[in-house]
Amino acid sequence: MSDSARPPRPRALFIAALLLLTLVLAGVLALQAHWTFLDHRATAERVLRDNARVAAARFASRLSSELWYVAFMPPLDALWRAKAGAPGGPLPSPAQLGRGLEAPTAEFMKLVRYTFRYDLRTKRLETAGRPPAAAARRWLIDTLPIHSRTVYDPKEHLAAIVRTVAGMPRAIVYTVVKDKGEPRTVVGFEGDPKGFGPVYTMGQEKIPLLPRPLTGGLPDDSLGSAIVTDADGIEMYRSPVQYQPRFAGHDTVEAMMGGMRVQVALRPDMASKLIIGGMPRDQRPRILFLLALTAGLVAAALLQLRREYELSRLRADFVSGVSHELRTPLAQIRMFSETLMLGRVRSDEERERSLEIIDQEARRLTHLVENLLHFSRSERRLTRLSPTPAPLAPLLTEAAEAFTPLAAARGVTLCTELTDGVVAPVDADALRQMLLNLLDNAVKYGPPGQTVTLGVTVSDGRALVSVDDQGPGIPAAERERIWDRFWRLERDRGSAVAGTGIGLSVVRELVALHGGRAWAEDAPVSGPEGRTGSRFVIELPLVPQAHAATGASPLRADAGASA
Repeated sequence: MSDSARPPRPRALFIAALLLLTLVLAGVLALQAHWTFLDHRATAERVLRDNARVAAARFASRLSSELWYVAFMPPLDALWRAKAGAPGGPLPSPAQLGRGLEAPTAEFMKLVRYTFRYDLRTKRLETAGRPPAAAARRWLIDTLPIHSRTVYDPKEHLAAIVRTVAGMPRAIVYTVVKDKGEPRTVVGFEGDPKGFGPVYTMGQEKIPLLPRPLTGGLPDDSLGSAIVTDADGIEMYRSPVQYQPRFAGHDTVEAMMGGMRVQVALRPDMASKLIIGGMPRDQRPRILFLLALTAGLVAAALLQLRREYELSRLRADFVSGVSHELRTPLAQIRMFSETLMLGRVRSDEERERSLEIIDQEARRLTHLVENLLHFSRSERRLTRLSPTPAPLAPLLTEAAEAFTPLAAARGVTLCTELTDGVVAPVDADALRQMLLNLLDNAVKYGPPGQTVTLGVTVSDGRALVSVDDQGPGIPAAERERIWDRFWRLERDRGSAVAGTGIGLSVVRELVALHGGRAWAEDAPVSGPEGRTGSRFVIELPLVPQAHAATGASPLRADAGASA
């Protein structure tokens, strides 16, 4: 193949590289969008968790404040008024202490077990009410001195211990009485933390979990859920409505108020209100779809580019094949014409032989030009036929006689087996071209000395025109591909057999224009040396009420010359 006929492969590679680079850039953009979404979502989730921590801190602060005013200070004030801190003085019982207190505190005092007075100097513990168990008593004696030194705040005059001791939850609330500026007596009471129940929901109007401008004034139970545990991790309170702790914050009530642990979990679908603009929308499915679409389009473009390259290569091969096909008959015609013109023939037999060769090569050249003309017309969709009812046997005989010199050149015997009376609507020139193409294909790819049979029969109301050869046959997997333009069998691509690659495609196009079809199959009779042989069949519609009579008309040709 000449350099000018080669397809522009570097340009195709450059375009393919650009397409692949486009796909890579699309993938990078999709990956960047994925990372951006993850970053935005992580930022939004951090904001929500920060809000949850704020809500937990506000809940803990509110709980501490309500415990101070409702459950802790009123009983301690009552103890102060009863002078319970005076050594040897009376120690009021819980029932006496709760008299005159307001409703929330009075309800809590019903769960107070006992009051106590502990002398820090003598380590004497006095109680009024239900006496504590021995283990709880020892714990109280050991704990109060340390707690009063480390946690108790003299400015607030109050401290609380909320723990589970001896298997029982306890709320120890006390104050310290001084003597001459030094701590002397610890006075307080032990209550049941169950009495804190009403306190957990108090103050929601004054101190909501989050500021109202942020939540739009939603109540706490619609905004989040809360869980309160004591310092030992034992649950003390759980709000009736609970949300998944996806966005949860933790805080602790100040130590002097009991040190309870608080968890607040924000309602997940509140994100759209707590985050300006809402949670970032996940665009990844749409991006992945666009990326997949881009990949599909790039793949289709690459496939089309490959097809264009393959078509360019096939066209280059076609030009090369046509050039070779034209060169051979033209060279033969020119050589023998010069021989005749220069009078170099030595006998009448040589003159006759030269004229026969010129005739054969002219026929071959005519056949090739007709194929090229049809190929050109079909490319421009200009092929037009004029089918008229005609008996097929005479047309097949005429085609066989026209091809006999070309068959004889390779020592091929051409035989006809025709059924008379078969009438079909055909274009005579198109049918002749189809037959010549099939006969040329059979002679070209078959062995020298073979027998090629041209026949016509009737089956299922259709006319079947067949060409049988004794060649190597066609693999079943490639019997459809051989009808494509420029297609050659793998075994023939490296052979010396020349061809344009359009002969069979011309046959199928002309058959389709006649309303018929064409196919290839194994020949019914095996050839020499066990070769299967091939049969090419053209199926054509019959003229209605056409009658057939069986007959045979053998036509033989034996000669030797290279086609």
